[in-house]
Amino acid sequence: MSSPVRSKLEPVSCGGELHMTGGDGAVCFADSISFAPQLIERWGGSARVVYIDPPFGTGGSFEFRRGSHTLAYTDRLSPGEYADMIREAAKLAKALLTCDGTFFLHIDYRKNAVCRMICDEVFGEPAFTNEIIWSYKSGGRSVKSFARKHDAILMYRMSNGSYFDIAAVGQPRGAVRRNHMRRGSDEQGRMFYSIRTGGKEYRYYDDEPIFPTDVWDDIEHLHQRDPERTGYLTQKPEALLKRIILACSREGDTVIDFFGGSGTTAAAAAKLGRRFITCDMGEAALAVTRKRLVSQSLARPIYEAAKPMTVELFSDGRGSPALEEIFDITWKNKALSLTVKPLQKDELPYYIAKGSIEESIFKATDYCLEPAPGDTLLLPNGSALNVVDKDMHRGYFVVNAEEG
Repeated sequence: MSSPVRSKLEPVSCGGELHMTGGDGAVCFADSISFAPQLIERWGGSARVVYIDPPFGTGGSFEFRRGSHTLAYTDRLSPGEYADMIREAAKLAKALLTCDGTFFLHIDYRKNAVCRMICDEVFGEPAFTNEIIWSYKSGGRSVKSFARKHDAILMYRMSNGSYFDIAAVGQPRGAVRRNHMRRGSDEQGRMFYSIRTGGKEYRYYDDEPIFPTDVWDDIEHLHQRDPERTGYLTQKPEALLKRIILACSREGDTVIDFFGGSGTTAAAAAKLGRRFITCDMGEAALAVTRKRLVSQSLARPIYEAAKPMTVELFSDGRGSPALEEIFDITWKNKALSLTVKPLQKDELPYYIAKGSIEESIFKATDYCLEPAPGDTLLLPNGSALNVVDKDMHRGYFVVNAEEG
């Protein structure tokens, strides 16, 4: 028979986390601009690719939506403050890149010109390589102007020798009909379309790759029910980041994103065998990215999943979960038993991990990634718990329980 618990879970401070799965990389809870010296000290000159997707200067606020809505970030800097932020971000990116690395800045029509001028200043105009136009069809249509249906991704190279492999992002040409061309096959049975000009035949084989130009209209915005969706409103599709990473880095290279958001850059890099460093100052970004990386790693074969990931906590959190509102807690069979209460979906905790705390580092050993009413965790005395609640409050606790 269970008995009341005299001492339950004691909250503790942690300086970081260690996960034995998640991918080869680090998730940083930090304002990258404020902590730029620390980031440069740790990872300066190491990144083959730096990609950032900063706020677009909308003047609004953006939420993380999962049943309930939680503020993810605000985008309300004055024009001068915004320019200062982009300038410091460009300087940080340059310091983090290898001598043959490449920088990508994702922006839209509002601040494109400002960002281009600042990046030309920081990297030098000759370093500018492409303005990639990402064209998509989602959303409404304006009747007062031409509908704005593209973002811009500014690309800068650190040197003429910066790594670039267009063959890595080629797509099969396929059998789509082409006007004024004849359909045929060669002696090996390979299908092609052909055209004759000036007495010479030009063949375009179905299985030959075609390569992207600087207009990308083959990658769609994420629709609301897309399986990739995390609830982070400004999330970008993995296909976009995979194209950038494949073209500009090799397997084993380091990819950095210090406006990490929903963790798309880190998720794509991990799947492609690159090392990732992702930073963001939002609790929602930390929670979503951590859970996303752990989830995708656990879904892969065990020999691929076993790549340690760290969480670096440069700043304190904004609050701790109220465990008594989430769990029924009892002490039985020499362990603390925590059972998730019969809560509505939008009241359930977002993430739970079990483990231990050693030298102020939470070392995760087991996860409850989709907590549901009735889920029970058994925690022996001295073990630790990491919980993120519905409002993205994050807390670490150590079991110190006794029978009453």
